[in-house]
Amino acid sequence: MKTTITKICTYLIIVTVAFSCKREEEDKSVSINEYVLEDQELYNTIKALDTKYFNAYNTCDIETQSEMVPDNFEFYHDKGGLMTSKDDFLEALKNNICGKVKRTLVEGSVEVYPINNYGAVQIGYHTFFNNQEPDAVSKPSKFIVIWKKENNSWKMSRVVSLH
Repeated sequence: MKTTITKICTYLIIVTVAFSCKREEEDKSVSINEYVLEDQELYNTIKALDTKYFNAYNTCDIETQSEMVPDNFEFYHDKGGLMTSKDDFLEALKNNICGKVKRTLVEGSVEVYPINNYGAVQIGYHTFFNNQEPDAVSKPSKFIVIWKKENNSWKMSRVVSLH
């Protein structure tokens, strides 16, 4: 009788472990939902703001860039670190980007999500072409922009740039 109970307990343990392993495999294969556009008007607004800002970026229009960035701007770059000074950010653009680098948005990559009582989050991919390294390959990199709307004006309050 003792041997039978031991065998049953052993069998139950094996079955339990087998099912828990199978469950873990199933959990790993959870699919990520595709982006679903929630607000076409907001999406169009953010895409237009992106175009305006990066046209200024590509043409070294520091004045337009300055107007679109608030004083408490934060720029998070995975390679360069955190920059919290608007003036330092604009100076870095002037010294390192102007006439040297061109940004291109990867079409179809932009997602826009509303942030209630604040603005919106934009997520997408872009590439950069460095004029000083014309043979360099530019692979798409992810970015996140937190857009803040105040008094009917939009500003890029936070940017995360990942390469």
